[in-house]
Amino acid sequence: MDFSLLLVLAVAITGVVWLVDIVWWRRARRARLEKAEAQVDGELDTATRGKLAKEPWVVDYARSFFPVLLIVLVLRSFVVEPFQIPSGSMRPTLKVGDFILVNKFTYGLRLPVLNTEIVDFGEPERGDVMVFRFPGDPSVDFIKRVIGLPGDRIRYENKQLYVNGEPVEKILKDKNPDNASGEQRYEEHLGDVSHAIFNTPGAPGPQMREVVVPEDHYFMMGDNRDHSNDSRYWGFVPEENIVGEAFAVWMHWKDGLPSFSSVRIIE
Repeated sequence: MDFSLLLVLAVAITGVVWLVDIVWWRRARRARLEKAEAQVDGELDTATRGKLAKEPWVVDYARSFFPVLLIVLVLRSFVVEPFQIPSGSMRPTLKVGDFILVNKFTYGLRLPVLNTEIVDFGEPERGDVMVFRFPGDPSVDFIKRVIGLPGDRIRYENKQLYVNGEPVEKILKDKNPDNASGEQRYEEHLGDVSHAIFNTPGAPGPQMREVVVPEDHYFMMGDNRDHSNDSRYWGFVPEENIVGEAFAVWMHWKDGLPSFSSVRIIE
């Protein structure tokens, strides 16, 4: 089940239990205590007084957990949310096992679970690293780079990306890669954003004729261009599927102990 839905349900249940206790159950306990005191002219022993005034365990848990769960829900829904990178589609920018932080208000505030935008702060820009709900299965989160904005013409042929008819500049940085897959590292200049990508000589990779990005949709690609399941295969990402912008790596944990040596801002 969606963690956001579970969190919302937990906040709702604990909040309702606490509210019911404030409005009804607490008054009932106080009335029982006052009645017992009246029967013994106020000479009620401490043990009996404590027993009559004691909160039920469900109220005690609700009162303790509700504020914490509410804070987590607000932070996770409207401020920042952590994610873990499960695949190598964004290498070399992001590695398998990277834990990233996603800014939830860069593009606007959205209601949890419903994902409906309630406040608009701006639109994704070309070159942003964005987390979104996969159009084919919205319960799955994907992370890719924004390549095409609404109205852009996108083409990908022979490992070269074209935006609005112009080839996107890329500069070879690693001619003789020291890895088994033979990936070559390039620096790509996508508008005002410079970032690293991988191309693998000999890998067939996809060929894509020119497409036009529809209104309120985005064209997404992974930085590991020959090993990424992205818009070249399944199409565009609708605006309502946006989760937020990935802006930092705060931990790496794949094998062994977690490492904080890779803390950095995502470019």
